[in-house]
Amino acid sequence: MRSDLFKRPMGLRGALVVATLVVAVGWAAEAGAGSAPESFADLAERLLPAVVNISTTQMVSGQRGPEMPQVPPGSPFEDWFKEFFDRRQSPDAPTRRATSLGSGFIIDPSGYVVTNNHVIEGADEIKITLHDDTTLDAVVQGRDAKTDLALLKVETDEDLPFVSFGNSDLTRVGDWVVAIGNPFGLGGTVTAGIVSARSRDINAGPYDDFIQTDASINRGNSGGPMFNLDGEVIGVNTAIYSPSGGSVGIGFAIPSAQVGSVIAQLKEFGRTRRGWLGVHIQTVTEEIAEGLGLDSARGALVASISEDSPADAGGIEQGDVILEFDGRTIARMRQLAPIVADTRIGKDVDVVVWRKGREVDLSVVVAELEETQIAALPSDSGGEGMPEETTLDELGLSLATITDELRDRYELPEETTGVVVTGVMQNSPAAEKGISAGDVIIEIGQERVMSPSQVGAKVAEAQSAGRRSVLLLVEQGGRRGQPAFMALRIDRG
Repeated sequence: MRSDLFKRPMGLRGALVVATLVVAVGWAAEAGAGSAPESFADLAERLLPAVVNISTTQMVSGQRGPEMPQVPPGSPFEDWFKEFFDRRQSPDAPTRRATSLGSGFIIDPSGYVVTNNHVIEGADEIKITLHDDTTLDAVVQGRDAKTDLALLKVETDEDLPFVSFGNSDLTRVGDWVVAIGNPFGLGGTVTAGIVSARSRDINAGPYDDFIQTDASINRGNSGGPMFNLDGEVIGVNTAIYSPSGGSVGIGFAIPSAQVGSVIAQLKEFGRTRRGWLGVHIQTVTEEIAEGLGLDSARGALVASISEDSPADAGGIEQGDVILEFDGRTIARMRQLAPIVADTRIGKDVDVVVWRKGREVDLSVVVAELEETQIAALPSDSGGEGMPEETTLDELGLSLATITDELRDRYELPEETTGVVVTGVMQNSPAAEKGISAGDVIIEIGQERVMSPSQVGAKVAEAQSAGRRSVLLLVEQGGRRGQPAFMALRIDRG
């Protein structure tokens, strides 16, 4: 699926999607699956008053005109059209008012409203329209772009109808759900469907865990609630998969397990406070698991560690596979980030890692993630030594020690150490993995290597042990400073 087909179903500012999470909250009664009712009318009548329409106004400088038509290069009309359309879209043109529509829902009788961040992003004015057509001004209490969630506040003398969060973790594929929102600005619209899938990753962000539904969701539904049959909010409708822009029966909602924790923090702090471990991780494939001696492809493989991070202080090492964090099993790589983010800052947590063929117990104190923090890989210095070159047919690689000449040829940073790839055989295991000349092998079998002979020795060792693959830590030319583990099959010819 192409990422440009994922759209935010909100109106004039549709775009790509985002998602996330953070602290724990108390849940309402457990959601019941239940069988389909003869009618959703009673449920809809009870829930509609708590769902609101959100309209925003933004002053936009310049006037956006029609796009320039395609004309043949060098045509006498090319310069004329360019000048005309550039003038029509000049930033000096008068400002105009851009409006947008979305949905939201009230979670507190005092006037707290949940919606998507992209619904209100950049707005100069936000208005909430209640089910009885009452219009109220709203202010942003807090917002979090990483989760695509926002919390608004309206002032009113009367208690407002509200809904409560349910536990999305109890929701199963096939359960009935009801979506209410403001599609195409039509106001309180109710649709029903089932949960089509759980834990969908659509590459929107590090915390993707979407609920997929076939309940009709369209532009304008963004920020609206997804209910179970008990009338509890189990998700916030956020994205649709649509080649045309309309509903094709594939919609996505942020689970309440994420939403509730984020909103609780926005309400208390006006921002989110996420836990931070300080590792760059990657998926453990079957080949990587075999190379590590792990019984199955599970956990999160640590590709790099930030200096002076909680992971660094706690003894986590590059090449470790995190199997458990704070008593929770990490079955898939993507589970780790939300678990860490949801951990109380300053908490001392137990971590179980797989290291060199055995489990190792560690203890890590979780810190707070700052927006300015970036991963920094520990550098390692080594001597130039005598140049050494060799070809390993088993991997399909020509390798050499890093010399000044090779450092200049492949534009390798001064701090880069390891063995540089000088050639790749066609149709070899290395070529299949996308390794190319200029890439640097830092480790093999979780051991640092500084010469081609060390790489060859590790390959021979793996062959003697009957392994079908070897695990390499490789820094590729297009990802300097971000090495990744690769498992290469050993070609026995």
